[in-house]
Amino acid sequence: MGCDAVAAPARYGPLVLPRLPRVGCVFADEAHWWWLVPADSDYALEWPAPAQYAAGAVVPDAPAVPGLIHRPDGTLPYTPPIPLYLALCRVMGTTPTWSRPISA
Repeated sequence: MGCDAVAAPARYGPLVLPRLPRVGCVFADEAHWWWLVPADSDYALEWPAPAQYAAGAVVPDAPAVPGLIHRPDGTLPYTPPIPLYLALCRVMGTTPTWSRPISA
């Protein structure tokens, strides 16, 4: 089972966390929070900016190794990607991709 990570600026972390029904491993430093998600959780999703998706959970340009700030409630280390996506869209003021009007 592989994992990827979704990063968001640290200011959003405390706003997103209580909106999630289940939370896996969350890492953080002063600048970002990273949620572990199952591999390929970017399939057919456009994660809202300024969130960043990191395949293989390789965090680009991190000045130091982030610390673990939340352990999973169960045995899986992942945060479910759809609730995380919706929570990030909500706090970042972005409309989910599937709700946007289609232009012809």
